[in-house]
Amino acid sequence: MALREAVDRDTGWEHEMARVNKSLIRACLEALYFSGAHHIARPFLAGVGAVLTLHRVRPESGDPFQPNHLLEITPGYLDAILHRIRSAGVEIVTLDEASRRLAGGDFSGRFIALTFDDGYRDNREYALPILRKYDAPFTIYVPSSFAEGVGELWWVVLERAVAKSSRIEIDTGGQRRVFKCDDLAGKEDAARRIYWWLRSLPQDDDIRRVIRQIAADAGIDIAAICRELCMDWDELREIGKDALVTFGAHTATHPILSKVSPERVEAEMRDGAAAIEKELSVRPLHFSYPVGDAPSAGPREFAIAEKLGFRSAVTTRPGVLFADHADHMTALPRMSMNGTFQRLRYFDVLLSGAPTALLNRFRRVDAA
Repeated sequence: MALREAVDRDTGWEHEMARVNKSLIRACLEALYFSGAHHIARPFLAGVGAVLTLHRVRPESGDPFQPNHLLEITPGYLDAILHRIRSAGVEIVTLDEASRRLAGGDFSGRFIALTFDDGYRDNREYALPILRKYDAPFTIYVPSSFAEGVGELWWVVLERAVAKSSRIEIDTGGQRRVFKCDDLAGKEDAARRIYWWLRSLPQDDDIRRVIRQIAADAGIDIAAICRELCMDWDELREIGKDALVTFGAHTATHPILSKVSPERVEAEMRDGAAAIEKELSVRPLHFSYPVGDAPSAGPREFAIAEKLGFRSAVTTRPGVLFADHADHMTALPRMSMNGTFQRLRYFDVLLSGAPTALLNRFRRVDAA
């Protein structure tokens, strides 16, 4: 199939599903909350604990065009979440402790582990004071190239290119595809379509090639974005002095692992962890799969993480933790703190386990 046909087929379907799914998710959360069904479900579906996924924490920007808004929450919402957890008597634990409890069957009380992907600088500026306020331990998963200031945060590059352009042109296998983005609606449509088309490409190197061309056309310095947004090794060493902090591995270059060879998967995991050990003097025992959904990481990646000796590895497959996950420590689900759904009632519903139970058709473990 020609790449242009793939663009029309995949991005058209994917971005429409993304729009519809957002509305369906909100409707489901509202229905579970106002019906009280999440209270009824909690004893049966909440599991033994949960791992929360966070990325960026910063004040609202006010920009109407924010395709990556789902990857950030405000400091106020983080504070509210931690207050709600503490008020409910749920323990916030390190990943070491969460892993110990799963492996040892120690489920005397529910627990939550907090995780931040990518090492954004705003984690230090805005999140750390709040985490200290609640004495809440947390893990930062660091891609080593991000800490080195040479990483490619391609989803941010795409956002900025669309934001500053009136049109984006992409070579789709010998043909030029034009995406008009001269107003807000056009920018939102272009960002969705291009993002999902990039996700449909067979190789991670294909994604990088296209993004580099988009950046060049828009006059964007990819590495400068990395240096702007992500903590460097010195900043990570400084934040690592806090006893609340655990460092986890997140590969070297943040590829979609399902789109690279098994040899490169192993090298990315191994080299990223080795760089952290060299620079931060701590061997990371925990790992996070980049992107982390089912199309991005599966049994092959889970097996390699286990082979390399990681104590745990987390996905972004939605779900709470059950005792059964003790047999799948490198395929753990997480609960995303999504910037699109920053309401405490949604948080309460999510931690009841009801939404993800419905989504997962009541399977406790999704590791296939």
